[in-house]
Amino acid sequence: MRILHTMLRVGNLDQSLIFYTDVLGMRLLRRQDYPEGKFTLAFVGYQDEAKAAVLELTYNWDVAKYELGSGYGHLAIEVDDAYRACEMVKQRGGKVVREAGPMKHGSTVIAFVEDPDGYKIEFIQHKAG
Repeated sequence: MRILHTMLRVGNLDQSLIFYTDVLGMRLLRRQDYPEGKFTLAFVGYQDEAKAAVLELTYNWDVAKYELGSGYGHLAIEVDDAYRACEMVKQRGGKVVREAGPMKHGSTVIAFVEDPDGYKIEFIQHKAG
């Protein structure tokens, strides 16, 4: 068994695709409109779906905003350099909500960014060795 994807509901698919592809550097792997159901699915990721888990962005045509609720935490992405990743996000118009630095009660370097819908994405700096 393996994890295939995580689904996020988004209020503006074009804005979300710009964020995940242009800001975070993922690729749009596939996109399909479902006119009968009035929704669109777009799958993005760093690798093909056969090799790694990806994100499914679900856009319901009649919904512009979702309440995130208190159950959702964040997605985590490993980066080589969290400081540089934050600068890249800012340069590309993204929002950094916690600058890179050691985590509280530990030494792992982390940072948090936010997508257009308010979903948090944690950058975790790769530890050498």
